[in-house]
Amino acid sequence: MESDPSELVRELAQALYTKKGTNIIALDVRGVSAVTDFVLIADGNVERHVIALANEIQDLMKKQGRKAVHVDGMGTGDWIVLDFFEIVIHLFVPKMRQKYQLERLWADGEIIDVDFDVSTSAVEKR
Repeated sequence: MESDPSELVRELAQALYTKKGTNIIALDVRGVSAVTDFVLIADGNVERHVIALANEIQDLMKKQGRKAVHVDGMGTGDWIVLDFFEIVIHLFVPKMRQKYQLERLWADGEIIDVDFDVSTSAVEKR
């Protein structure tokens, strides 16, 4: 992993944004969670989109030499969890995200400022 894991979280958030993920929030939960250091949460439009977002994250992490230690939800796509130990990613369809409101679990976590690159060049990179 990179020397600053929050940079990897920003890169993952950018990848989700580039693939049309919405309502993206990145949290630094060190000191708040005993399970992970960072949480990334995002929405996809429909189940297929959520699965595509999960595949994008896995491909990006594979390029970093990392493989998820646990993946759940790929069969249905309404809520997918990708666990990379230090980073846990939750991808939802909007209805499921609204129902579970996971952000509330880490309300004391620090929001990571993700300055999305909205230029066309960022889209062309993917």
